[in-house]
Amino acid sequence: MEAEASELAYGRKVLEAQPFSVLLGARLTAFGDGEAVLELDVRDELRQQNGFVHGGVLSYAADNALTFAAGAAVGPAVLTAGFTIDYLRPARGEVLRARAAVVRAGRTRVVCRCDLLMVDAEGAETLCAVAQGTIAVAADGADGAEGAEGARG
Repeated sequence: MEAEASELAYGRKVLEAQPFSVLLGARLTAFGDGEAVLELDVRDELRQQNGFVHGGVLSYAADNALTFAAGAAVGPAVLTAGFTIDYLRPARGEVLRARAAVVRAGRTRVVCRCDLLMVDAEGAETLCAVAQGTIAVAADGADGAEGAEGARG
């Protein structure tokens, strides 16, 4: 229990070091054992012209959650190598929740999956997008990997 709290505190510290994540108001609600959950409250500035959460916001959440999940499995020196996202339905709700988990962790690459869920006022989740990504493990934190994208997240 104490180790989990320590890992989550570390992950939150990394997230707080990302100016863009701070700008969006993202928060890490779970982190450890190759899994991560990133959330952000939906506000008007995050919507597109039809009132749905903008696809770029969904992509941000997927990218960061995928990288945090990888970091939770292999350590802090990680960077997104690439990811794909499939939008399944318009994103409507109060909170965007990105739930990511490692599929396979190798020495140099980690493959992760992410479900992007919209949470309504009653707490019900609706799947709106899915993503899969490959996260590169940087050799010895080369090229400033610590603190980058999702360093250990």
